[in-house]
Amino acid sequence: MATERFHSRGICFGCCRMPGCLARNWPDGGGPGNQSGEQGGIRYPNGAMAKTNALSGKWALVTGASAGIGTALARELAGCGARLLLTARRRDRLEALAAELAARGTETRIVTADLNDPEAPRQIYEATEGAGLTVDVLVNNAGLGQFGAFHAAPAEQELSQVRVNCEAVVRLSRLFVPRMVERRRGWVMVVASTASFQPIPYLSTYAATKVFDRFFALGLAAEVARFGVTVTTLCPGPTESEFFAVARASAFRRNVQPANVVAARAVEAMMRGRRIVIPPLDGRFTAFLVRFLPTGLITGAIERIARPQ
Repeated sequence: MATERFHSRGICFGCCRMPGCLARNWPDGGGPGNQSGEQGGIRYPNGAMAKTNALSGKWALVTGASAGIGTALARELAGCGARLLLTARRRDRLEALAAELAARGTETRIVTADLNDPEAPRQIYEATEGAGLTVDVLVNNAGLGQFGAFHAAPAEQELSQVRVNCEAVVRLSRLFVPRMVERRRGWVMVVASTASFQPIPYLSTYAATKVFDRFFALGLAAEVARFGVTVTTLCPGPTESEFFAVARASAFRRNVQPANVVAARAVEAMMRGRRIVIPPLDGRFTAFLVRFLPTGLITGAIERIARPQ
């Protein structure tokens, strides 16, 4: 599997949320000025704090880059001066995004792949790091979800969520993280969800996969911190994307936040060395509150509200 290159003049936009960043002027892409807000999470040691131009000229691989948070993260990283490796299933979407980023001066390559295929992570690796590109940023963003009663859902639909949301994250991380450890440099982002803080009836498999993502990322973060590699877990709440339409989960479409705001806060948190970031205030409150509520109370309430008609 070969990459395709989209390149214009080499412009460094500086780092995303820092003063004077040109990324804030991008339409729908660079985030709303310097609205960093308070971030929830655990800091790395001060030595892991990123410098202003830390991502300039470095290759960043974003999975699920064809829509939603993945597209917004790609734009945000480009605004930090990174070069982009975009992967997803839909080639036309990738080409459109690559052309947009190239027009703004970002070197971009695309790799079409379906992470439901266990061989896809190896194919992505061979087309990037294996082809001589040094991937310093890995964003495990691709994910699947499906709303409905588990007992009535096709088994393959549930298993696909496990393969894409969990297995592919582990396979990609196992391929790229060892190289980062060898170089004593790297950033990994794993996109989980506020769904990872409590079981969610009718999104049972999806929520469980996001628990896996969050715990995997937090454990890996502790392992590789001493090698200069940071791992950040992004736990967004409801975000403007295709998820609600594709997953038929309109029952959970409340207090939706713009994808570019989520991306801006996620990249800022990653560059500050945070191990977990929960962008919405109500998401942080929920993650805190559920620690003290009986699980049965939470699942019972969600089941009554979300029960399919």
